[in-house]
Amino acid sequence: MSRNPRLEQRRLRVAQEAARMLAEGGLGDYTQAKLKAARRLGFRDEASLPHNTDVEQALLEYRRLFHPDAGEALRASRRAALAAMEFLVPFQPRLVGPVLEGTGDASTPVSLHLHSEDPDAVPRFLDQHGIPASPGERMVRLDGERRARVPAWHLEADGIGFELLVLPPAVLRQAPLSPVDDKPMQRASAGRLRELLGGDG
Repeated sequence: MSRNPRLEQRRLRVAQEAARMLAEGGLGDYTQAKLKAARRLGFRDEASLPHNTDVEQALLEYRRLFHPDAGEALRASRRAALAAMEFLVPFQPRLVGPVLEGTGDASTPVSLHLHSEDPDAVPRFLDQHGIPASPGERMVRLDGERRARVPAWHLEADGIGFELLVLPPAVLRQAPLSPVDDKPMQRASAGRLRELLGGDG
């Protein structure tokens, strides 16, 4: 298949503009950011839209260039995630999303997948420990055919936001699909996160 340098350049420009908007906090959704970036740059054709993975790479590069202090914020979020996972150990927690993947910043909530047959077990556990949390829901793609609306709990600790999704234990065998690339999500157990932190967590 022949490459089209002009088209690839347009896609790169759209990816970089979408990354800038995501990094500056205006948007939180890759598809929305790509569409808005393309419109802003005057590209109306669908062919000019980059893959989500290209936007993710551009976002990593943008943060390295323009927010060099984001690395410390990311480490702080990962340390907070580890403490939360050790506290929530009865629910076999897994860290997912931007804080794990390295695209998060100080304003990005820590996203944890918790696992329980009883979706009310998590709010009971939080209540027993005097931790206030706001309820919500999230749509999760379990695989190519199945989607599930799952309970989500939002809370803040030491200035860091958390989103706790409650999933059935069976999901531990196969990760839900990532909204970025439609592949199984990257997930980290507490042990894996300790390795990422290099022992300073």
